[in-house]
Amino acid sequence: MVWADQTQATAGVAETVISSELHDLSALSMFMKADWIVQAVMLSLILASVLSWTVWLVKTVQISNAGRRANGFRKRLSETEQLSTIFKEAQATVHQNRQNGQHRQIIETLLKECTEFDHKLKTIGASNSLSQDGVKERVAQRLISLETHYTAELGKGVGVLASISSTAPFIGLFGTVWGIMNSFIGIASANTTNLSVVAPGIAEALLATAAGLVAAIPAALFYNYFSRKLSEYRRVQTAISSELMVLLSRYLEDKSFTQMRKKAADQLPTPIHTSPAQEKQTLIHSV
Repeated sequence: MVWADQTQATAGVAETVISSELHDLSALSMFMKADWIVQAVMLSLILASVLSWTVWLVKTVQISNAGRRANGFRKRLSETEQLSTIFKEAQATVHQNRQNGQHRQIIETLLKECTEFDHKLKTIGASNSLSQDGVKERVAQRLISLETHYTAELGKGVGVLASISSTAPFIGLFGTVWGIMNSFIGIASANTTNLSVVAPGIAEALLATAAGLVAAIPAALFYNYFSRKLSEYRRVQTAISSELMVLLSRYLEDKSFTQMRKKAADQLPTPIHTSPAQEKQTLIHSV
């Protein structure tokens, strides 16, 4: 009877300990009880998750502001008929420190080419289609280069999201495999297959997989979202370049037409004006 009572008492204590362990299977408790390698894996995944959310916050603000400025500039170009108007507005906003740096650089590129074209008209005094085509080609190439540069600058940091979304699940899986391996080693050492002994170790291992998914899923969603936004921004920049090329073409045609009209006026014969005394002498000599 005494032996039976001791056995029951021991079983009761074991059940109490197991019950307390099962009720203590919170995420923090499992993290604290996990192997140090599993803890390192989960910490790295937590840091990756924090980094992805930070990138999301920063890039959301940057891309939203850049897109709003680009759309506003595009709308202004569509309402303008003369490139000289854009030059005057840009000069005024530079004095007021309100001009966007990217668009100011585009306008400065156009202004430089137009200034060189005007200088050639004044010095050479002639314009042809070849010189106009040269200006258009140079401006078009520079606009394409600026579009690529602006989009690349705006997209810095987005690649981190792709790396996190593709590697986080595998990092979490590594932690899970390591934790399950330790669990099986513990099972072999305890020489038992009781679920109450096996469950805590496996739960700790699976927590690493959960951490990997928590880090990977938002990163993948953020990356796809910013990829679409960057594509939209690139399309707006392309539309801005198209509007500027239209205004540039009109500017070059107007300048060339003005120069041709001035040259034609200079080539007309100058009318001869005679005084009345000269006309009288002419009549006397004719008689």
